Amino acid sequence: MIEVLIAMLVLSIGILNIAGLQTMAKKSNFSAIQRTSATVLAKDIVERMRANPVSLSQYRTLGVGGGTLTQPVTTCTAAAQCNTLQLAAYDLWQWEDLMDGSSENRDIDGTNTETGGMVRPTGCISGPVAGGAGVYTISIVWRGITELSNVSANMCGVASGKYGANEEFRRLLTFDTYIAP
Repeated sequence: MIEVLIAMLVLSIGILNIAGLQTMAKKSNFSAIQRTSATVLAKDIVERMRANPVSLSQYRTLGVGGGTLTQPVTTCTAAAQCNTLQLAAYDLWQWEDLMDGSSENRDIDGTNTETGGMVRPTGCISGPVAGGAGVYTISIVWRGITELSNVSANMCGVASGKYGANEEFRRLLTFDTYIAP
């Protein structure tokens, strides 16, 4: 009888460890998805900037995300032609919209709800003030699940209140690229 109880105890401990491992795997997978999304979004805005080199200075921003931009009047589609400045404004709005999750929707209680995107995103773009050829830095910040103690010196999203009192939940992807008109 004692052997059966000991076997049950060992089995119970093993099952609890497997459950803990599964929880850790889910958290790691979520973090990897967020990091992958940030990488894809950074490359997306770089390609948009390369396609519109005349208005590179218009892409510089201290932080977009969470619905900070409103949809431009000119939507730059085939039916609505626009100039390079309007295209830059439309590109930034679309970029923010993608960060916020507009590409994935789900019907929740009869409401079309955005379910994709990143957790509390902020996107920043820096580069030459006058635009033109130079190194542009794309930074995307989002809220992570666990606390970190080594907060980055990059100021994108800092003091927004989205990432904890000491920015301990702040995750950052920075992407530098050279763009020439």
